[in-house]
Amino acid sequence: MELFYSGNTDGRSVTLDEEETRHCVRVLRHRKGDGISVIDGAGRLLDCRLVSDSGKEAVAEILGITEDWGGHPYRLEMAVCPTKNADRYEWFAEKACETGVDSIVPVIGVHSERKTLKTDRLRKILVSAAKQSLKAKVPQVPDPVSVHAYIETLGHRKDVLKLIACCFDDESRPRMSVAEALRTKPDGLDEISVLIGPEGDFSREEAAFALANGFIPVHLGPSRLRTETAALAAVFAVYSHYSL
Repeated sequence: MELFYSGNTDGRSVTLDEEETRHCVRVLRHRKGDGISVIDGAGRLLDCRLVSDSGKEAVAEILGITEDWGGHPYRLEMAVCPTKNADRYEWFAEKACETGVDSIVPVIGVHSERKTLKTDRLRKILVSAAKQSLKAKVPQVPDPVSVHAYIETLGHRKDVLKLIACCFDDESRPRMSVAEALRTKPDGLDEISVLIGPEGDFSREEAAFALANGFIPVHLGPSRLRTETAALAAVFAVYSHYSL
């Protein structure tokens, strides 16, 4: 199935940007009158007909809309520290999108070796992954924030299952598996946030602050996992919980 992406729509028509127009018109040779399918990045599949195939921006008339196309029955936010090797983070983001994730928040921890991330490049990778995996929603990628600031934003939220994966136990709060946390959560609590630390893990202070703000400490099994592997394992655990 050929899919194009555009967030530029007024509800009646949709305009493809230069890159998507090039792929649609020059590579695939679609012409005025052809039917095309467009995702808007917000979860809608647009059934369209090209009305203009010239210039740098092709325009298509919207004939029909399918809401929540390729969606999933939960909202998952992965707050993951950027990896030292940026390619590994991009690999995680691509595979997480293919599986099912709603937002990826780059968080910077005390032990983070990488403090920056090319979010524009990451967003392009996610658009491609959404089209490949037949999803109309493209995960959001906000600018990086500190681990402390991210925890603060969720501290008051009671409608989110908040998990922090760390490599050590708190004396008063032993870790449980992600699967167990999902099995024992209250019914209807289907918005989930998972914090994944950098190569050097979270600091003790960061973990304690997370627990004080309602995060549940979890583990991802007995193996020592890389940051990007741990993050993807958490995505798979959520996906499996709702799919099996």
